[in-house]
Amino acid sequence: MTTRITTPFNAQSTAAEVLDGIDLTGRRAIVTGGASGIGVETARALAAAGAEVTLAVRDLGAGERTAGDIIATTGNKQILVAPLDLADQASVAAFAAAWDGPLHILVNNAGVMASPEMRTPEGWELQFATNHLGHFALATRLHPALASAGGARVVSVSSSAHLRSPVVFDDIHFKNREYEPWSAYGQSKTANVLFAVEATKRWAGDGITVNSLMPGGIRTNLQRYVSDEDLERMRTQMGATAFTWKTTEQGAATSVLVATSPLLDGIGGRYFEDCEEAELNEPGSRRGVAAYALDPEAAARLWQVTTDTLAA
Repeated sequence: MTTRITTPFNAQSTAAEVLDGIDLTGRRAIVTGGASGIGVETARALAAAGAEVTLAVRDLGAGERTAGDIIATTGNKQILVAPLDLADQASVAAFAAAWDGPLHILVNNAGVMASPEMRTPEGWELQFATNHLGHFALATRLHPALASAGGARVVSVSSSAHLRSPVVFDDIHFKNREYEPWSAYGQSKTANVLFAVEATKRWAGDGITVNSLMPGGIRTNLQRYVSDEDLERMRTQMGATAFTWKTTEQGAATSVLVATSPLLDGIGGRYFEDCEEAELNEPGSRRGVAAYALDPEAAARLWQVTTDTLAA
């Protein structure tokens, strides 16, 4: 029986508080989606602790503006910007090929939520292609850099929306079932958790650990496809008493904890929320982690399906 990880932090803790006293000098980090939402604050906190941080972004202009802001607020000039479109496998390959030297922290933070039905040129459903396939390809391509770092960590940003759907292996890309934005999003977020389970199993021998997390409810550009009415309905479903918006600084806290905390040394394949390891989800609750998202057989199957998909 594994011991559940608890920390001195909670839902109100900020990324800066989690990193207080941690020195990341000499460490190199990548944050995907580092120019918006919690990505900015994740990158800022890592930079404030002394890390070299690369913002991997689709919009280079936004990335440059964010880098300038982080340099100004932290005094750390080692803030880099590089183009990355996770829905474009050629872009992922180019980003990874351009990376040189060790990589200590990879934060798979970027994502698309509840979008209308869209597909990549390969015919892949966009949310699954971006949130899972793109990040899987990025992490596996950067595996040599992570392995060379010694004790590297990969952060897989998931969501409580994973409770909406397991990975539907029979029809991942909605070829034969009606497209539903939240089911598609939920499936992709379950994939983020399963990735952490299998990657830790495969890569622990290289000193690489991978954990997933739910950052909390934060109003950011991630919800650009979600109306205020949708959000209010979700809030009602969850019970308004159980749901409060976090600031972006609070939303980045669990990502930063998973990326850096000494409490997680050698720990992988787990799911965190509000700065501690989550318990199993209870039916009817929107908290915790679904058993299907931690299922080692599903994790192994997803890894094989993903490998086959990317190789096709």
